Amino acid sequence: MRNLFRYTFCVLQSLLFLVSSFSVYDSKFKIWVDRSALNLTSETEIVFDRITAEELKISESEKRQCRDWYQKHLLGADAPAYNFTVGGKEFQKHADDWDISVGKESAVGAVRRGGKTTVITLTHKKSDLVATVEATIYEKFATCEWTVFLKNTGDEDSPVIKNFYGADFRLDSGVTDLYFSKGSDSQNDDFELMKSPVNPLKTVFNASGGRSSAYLPYFNLQGKDLSAVMAVGWTGQWYTSFHQGVQGVDVIAKQEFFKAYLTPGEEVRSPLVSLTFYDGDNALKGFNTFRNWESNCVYTESAYPVTCTILAGEFDKRNADQLIEFIQGMPQEQCDDVDFLWMDAGWYEYTEGWYDGVGSWLPNKARFPNGLAPIAEAAQSRGMGLLLWYEPERCCKGTRVYNECVKHPGWLVQKDDEVNMVNLAFDECCDYLGELVANSLKDNKISLYRQDFNFTPLEMWKQTDKDYFNGRSGIEENHYVTNLYRYLDKLLEVNPGLIIDNCASGGRRIDLEMTRRSIPLWRTDYNCSTSEGVIKDDAITASQAATYGLAFWLPLNGTGLNAYTEYADRSVLTTCSQRSGYRDVRGQMDKNYFPLTNGGLDLTKFHAVQFGGETRGCAMIYRRENVKQDQYKLILNGLDPQKTYSVFNYDNPNETTTKTGAELMESGVAVTVTDCPKCAIYLYQAAE
Repeated sequence: MRNLFRYTFCVLQSLLFLVSSFSVYDSKFKIWVDRSALNLTSETEIVFDRITAEELKISESEKRQCRDWYQKHLLGADAPAYNFTVGGKEFQKHADDWDISVGKESAVGAVRRGGKTTVITLTHKKSDLVATVEATIYEKFATCEWTVFLKNTGDEDSPVIKNFYGADFRLDSGVTDLYFSKGSDSQNDDFELMKSPVNPLKTVFNASGGRSSAYLPYFNLQGKDLSAVMAVGWTGQWYTSFHQGVQGVDVIAKQEFFKAYLTPGEEVRSPLVSLTFYDGDNALKGFNTFRNWESNCVYTESAYPVTCTILAGEFDKRNADQLIEFIQGMPQEQCDDVDFLWMDAGWYEYTEGWYDGVGSWLPNKARFPNGLAPIAEAAQSRGMGLLLWYEPERCCKGTRVYNECVKHPGWLVQKDDEVNMVNLAFDECCDYLGELVANSLKDNKISLYRQDFNFTPLEMWKQTDKDYFNGRSGIEENHYVTNLYRYLDKLLEVNPGLIIDNCASGGRRIDLEMTRRSIPLWRTDYNCSTSEGVIKDDAITASQAATYGLAFWLPLNGTGLNAYTEYADRSVLTTCSQRSGYRDVRGQMDKNYFPLTNGGLDLTKFHAVQFGGETRGCAMIYRRENVKQDQYKLILNGLDPQKTYSVFNYDNPNETTTKTGAELMESGVAVTVTDCPKCAIYLYQAAE
């Protein structure tokens, strides 16, 4: 009977996925259908087993497992992890149609930080198509990644390419559970973690109109025989699917819509895909190995847990002299604890509001006659940098970027006076915008570049396929996304040490490729206030829940809230903060992550999380508004059972408990949280 119920749910889920495929891709309806489909077989009340420091260490077995998989599925030709169909013939079934050459493995870090890279070249015998696979193994983290490029090297159009899969393989995991998270849709359950068995009918995840509103492209596959965390890098209409077979899980990852020939010299690429292998049946091992790989190998070397404080919002009218005076008057103690002063939208010329001036990218002459460099210099003199907001891919009618783009066919996809897409798919347009913004950052001495993206591009991409690419499906999106990365790389190249903030109406552009270049300092618009400064009733609780969900995948992320109580401050504690203070706590939050109690949005439940390493860390225990009991048993993770630790109350350091790691991970510490609501913070430290 149980199997009958499960099969019925699987069939209903498949029907909902079918409905979703015919829905408008940037609609609330599609997101509702997608989430309803996954809710049929998923749970959110997830309990994790305790895990020790020893169990968290990456074993030789895991490294060997990764190397063996990498050798077989990326360097070998017998079972490639990727696939594509050229002229009606599928590569995996017709590999003999291709000459395959495996290049020499690079030194560690020569191409990717911490990794050894190999380039595999596939030359089509029946056309001038050449496929290049850039594969990298990070042996220290039992992780590998790859991207596939296809290029027409001839002087005639290539055969039609379809089913261009960055990932198309079976993971020999046996019966498998799947962990995944909701995306950012400006809801109180943004980033909620979910767990579901992988079903015998295909389970589908995809972007919503070109942005990650419904789900994030990160997945933890915990199998009976093999486990791995999979991440996808594609800042567009990504697609993944999972299907439980007899031996394991069939995995697909791709740009959802692609069917096209390539013109002479034209090149396209697949999404980036990574796999992080781990042993055992505790998913926390996989999550933390993946987080540590990101911290050590994926983020730019300039990225770190930054502290920002607002200098000027989108409705601010102060001029340069007034802002400089404000900076000069800041207490030295505050300056010492802040890395960047945040200057949001509205610093350029606009008509009625910040939204209608996007595309000028010149400081308002009346307010800033000498540009923003004097303000940046004032901040630098106090030990801080300047953060500045841009939305470069959108331009309003009559602005500087708009007036240039309309001169060139294809450079602008027009929708209305305020939403016109600067078409990065055209190389010359990408070069123009990259040079413009890179020099703007340099001239204004900006240290942290905030890039926003407030529209869904998919329908514009599809229209441009028809208007400029002869109806070749997916060409516009592929070139656009590829050039988006090239644009961001240009900014980093021209401005060494620059940090990029990834915003898209909140956190709707979070994926592996963007993580390679940026960090999201504003992860959800659910925390936005009204124009009167009023926050949503449950915004504080939702902030706690968002940290709980997003921390599984991203060590560096940030948020803010227009509420200034101690409880609110501690509810928005993240690695990257818009509040000064708590450096000692936040300094542990980019290390290992352990959810202790998942309160979700339930005000009657304690909510608790732990961050840190084997020797130091922190735990945050939230006694929410309607929690009746004042006692909480704090049981920690990730410790050495043999070491002795001191655990002390952040608000009362004299309240100290000394126990062994074994005791703290088994019986724990009884904590009394008298006030309600209250976030109690406890720090732990191993004895020397």
